This record gives sequence, C-alpha cells and structure tokens, in this order.
Amino acid sequence: MWSVSQQIIMDDNSNILKNVKPSKIILPILIGLVVVVYFLYKEFDPKAFALIKFTWHSLFWIFIAFLLMVLRDIGYMIRLRILSDGKLSWKKIFNIIMLWEFTSAITPSAVGGTSVATYFIYKEGISLGKSTAIVLATSFLDEMYFLIVFPLVLLFVSSYDLFTIAGEESVSFTNRYFYFAVVGYSIKFIFTAFVIYGLFFKPEAIKKLLVVIFSLRFIKKWKAGAEKTGDDLILASIELKNKPFKFWIKTFFASLLSWTSRYWVVNALLLAFFVVDEHFLIFARQLVMWIMMLVMPTPGGSGFAEVIFRDYLGEFVNPITLAVSMALLWRLVSYYPYLFIGAILVPRWFKGKYAKK
Repeated sequence: MWSVSQQIIMDDNSNILKNVKPSKIILPILIGLVVVVYFLYKEFDPKAFALIKFTWHSLFWIFIAFLLMVLRDIGYMIRLRILSDGKLSWKKIFNIIMLWEFTSAITPSAVGGTSVATYFIYKEGISLGKSTAIVLATSFLDEMYFLIVFPLVLLFVSSYDLFTIAGEESVSFTNRYFYFAVVGYSIKFIFTAFVIYGLFFKPEAIKKLLVVIFSLRFIKKWKAGAEKTGDDLILASIELKNKPFKFWIKTFFASLLSWTSRYWVVNALLLAFFVVDEHFLIFARQLVMWIMMLVMPTPGGSGFAEVIFRDYLGEFVNPITLAVSMALLWRLVSYYPYLFIGAILVPRWFKGKYAKK
C-alpha cells in the first residue's frame, strides 16, 4: 500500500487526479442504488411504509445522526492537528479529511483512501517523510481502535447475540458474517503488527522486505518506490517512536471520538422511527459490520453495506420490510455526503495546487 502511494507521488501528478476524479462517484452510487431498488422491489410493503411518519421527533434524531457524523470528522481533524504538531491549519486539515474520505468512498474498502493520503498531506506543505509518518500513525490508531474495542465488546455481548441472525441457532464458520468478521479482524491484526514492527522496532527490516518483494519481475517497476517507502518508513520511525506517551493518549482519544460517534449514527436513525432498547448491541454489530466491510471489493463497500444492514440490523426495524429503506437512509447520512463534498472539493483543490505550482 505504502509503496504504491509513494510511487504515485514520485511519478506523474495526473495519476492522482485520475484516481480521485469526481466522475468515480457514479459507480458506488449505482451499485448501492441497484441493491436497494432490488430489495425494495422484492420486499415492498405499502402497509409498512404507511407506518412511517416524519414528525419533529424523527427530524430531531436524524439531525442527531448528522451531528454524530460531524463529531466523527471533528475527531479526525483533532487527531490530524496533533499528528502534524500544529503545522497544518484547520482549513487545510478539513480539506485533507474530505479528500481522504472521498477517496475512501470511491475505492474498495480494503484499499481505502490511505493509498493517496500521503500525497494530500504532502501537498499541504508537510515534508514527505512526516506525511508518511502521519498516514502510518493514523492507520495504526484506527486499527488499534478495532483491535482493542472489539474484544471489549465481546465481554458484554455474547458471540451468539453478536453474530447470529434470524433463522440461525448457533455461531460457527458456516455463519457468513462470523467468517467475514474473522477474516477482517485477522487482516487488521496482521497489518497493525506490520506497522508496529516497522514504526517502533525494525524499520530497516521492513525496507529490506519491501525491496525483496518488489524485486519480483511483475512488480519490479515499483522497486524504486519501494526503496523510497522504506526510507520514509525509517524517517517516520524516527519521528514517531520518540513521541511521549501523552501524545499517543491524545491521538487515541481523538480516534475514539471519531469511530464511536460514527457507530452511534444507526442508533440515532432507528430512534427516529422505532422504539429501541438494545443500543449497545446495535453499536457492537456496527463495529463488526465495519470489520466485515474491510474485505469487500466494491467502492466504499457499496452494495454489501446495504445487504448487511438489512440482514444484520433488520431485527431492530419493525416491520423488517423497512430495513432496506433504513439502510438507504443510513448511507445517505454516513456515506453519500462525502461523495458529493469530494466531487466539489477535488477539482478546486487540485486547481489551487497546480495554480500555485
């Protein structure tokens, strides 16, 4: 991931614009809408829709859902401010976050926006080595949130309640959601171990490994980028491993604010229309959902996100035939805004950077 991002930076800037061009919003929107329309056609129930009433109560909780997304972005901004040692202005940080989220929304969940995030930070006046350190630290903190919070969740929510859906009586590897969660969590664990080892222990060893891997014939053209990535990892290690413990506490709590706010969005949306009792279980299932979405090949998990919401959180929607509609509302609040903000911001941002150049 990191070698590719650095190769992009060293090569042609037009490649970045090609990867994040606004026209790419069409595919994730199309995939998501096709899935929603299919299930609406299959499960449409006029009597169920007649039960939905937009009142001041529902509008209040929808507003709270949007407010939680704002808090999520504020947490990200605070973290980036700390990681940059205050060298990035709040305006620049906002631009970076929106560009980052837009890239995440139009790329497969397994790739995300980190592949070009270094470039965004670098173009805002931060050195390449420090930009790499910031992106690596951000990914490290995100993964640590999942690795720490998920086991804690299992202390309060049984595996049966967390993974089983209607019609299933037990949890096993035949349960597709349990399988996705295990695979997703394993990927996060391996990646985090890789980053920790590279940042805090042996960055030189990681550089050697990257050089060996990118010496293979079919990816040899990126070998120079791999070597540069190794060098940047060494610089990032020097930058980060000497940070005080207080620094990591502050950045982790900023991460905690971001992700926890995001996971309460569904709770707020459900409260807008239904009586909700099991808030913590809904929060826990959202945590698992995002781990599952890591292994999805579609941009931003489009299609899969709507399906998993219907299957995995549908039991909290009454009647269940409204689950697909709630999934669409959830994506309208937590996903689509980044597509449209990014589509507006990307051309202006690139134009400003190239004009300055």
